[in-house]
Amino acid sequence: MNGVAELWVYLSATPLFGLTATLAVYLAAQAVYQRLGQAPLANPVLWSVLVLGGGLALSGTPYSTYFAGAQFIHFLLGPAVVAMAWPLWQRRAELRARRWAVGAAAVAGGLAAAGSAVALAAALGLPPALQASLAPKGTTAPVAMGVAEALGGVPALAAVFAVLTGLVGALAGPALFNRLGVRRPEIRGFALGTASHGIGAARAWQVHPAAGAYAALALALQVVLVSLVLSLGAPVLSMFLAWLR
Repeated sequence: MNGVAELWVYLSATPLFGLTATLAVYLAAQAVYQRLGQAPLANPVLWSVLVLGGGLALSGTPYSTYFAGAQFIHFLLGPAVVAMAWPLWQRRAELRARRWAVGAAAVAGGLAAAGSAVALAAALGLPPALQASLAPKGTTAPVAMGVAEALGGVPALAAVFAVLTGLVGALAGPALFNRLGVRRPEIRGFALGTASHGIGAARAWQVHPAAGAYAALALALQVVLVSLVLSLGAPVLSMFLAWLR
């Protein structure tokens, strides 16, 4: 038993521990996901987070130790996002013809995501810092952290809310679309990318290439819109949050 404990201490201290653990857990979760016919509740991202988080908590392994190896995967997120531009380029004529509809849908979706979150938080009497942290939940975690900090929120909470939003969208989105009778993959993908950013886009890619392409477009548009709002309208947003308080 002591030998097993010593082996664990050694492995957990090596830089590749986080990388190996992440790949092993995700591949296992992906296999189960495929086995269950891509059931939404078997989402591999969700179960990878739960298994890895639970393992770190039970073993007492610091997150910094885990991330020392997992940062290699984190680095690859950049090239992966850039690669999403290729299917958009392939559909450039189609997107050019729909540019006004796509733009209007992106603005409406972004406003609905931020406005509903802030209004609900204010109605529930949540602290101002939580309201500001919830506002950018519809965009990717790094952008959400920057926006939350500029609005007086907590960047770490903004990242958590962004990840939870992505997971909820990826899990509930397909069932909701079916209930509403939304069948076109372009519409489903764009909605997922708008409301659930990267995690929703990943789910859309697994379902249909067109859904994945439009989800990637929606994800990029939300990042651009949020960045513009942050640079041009941060004072207005701060005043709005102050008024809600």
